[in-house]
Amino acid sequence: MNLNDMSKEEQILYAVKRVLTEVIKDTATEPGQLHPLSGNTINGMRDCLMLISQREQELAQQAGRSMDQRPRYVDEPKPQSDVVIPIDRIGKPKK
Repeated sequence: MNLNDMSKEEQILYAVKRVLTEVIKDTATEPGQLHPLSGNTINGMRDCLMLISQREQELAQQAGRSMDQRPRYVDEPKPQSDVVIPIDRIGKPKK
């Protein structure tokens, strides 16, 4: 979905989510080093991202869109439906 197809609320959620994730990436530290953000700030950012994701799901559900959209290459085959494997074929091959 591109920005023109989104409602104003979806555009706002997308922008805030993008900025929050960029802040997280920009402030990431090496393991064992002290993080520049406080624990409360980090938890607040997690809470914000969780609320954004929940609202995005609600809006998608109201619009009848699925949330399982993933980017795909043009030449990538479309996913097939479920594959059923007979139970007698599970396990080690018989010699």
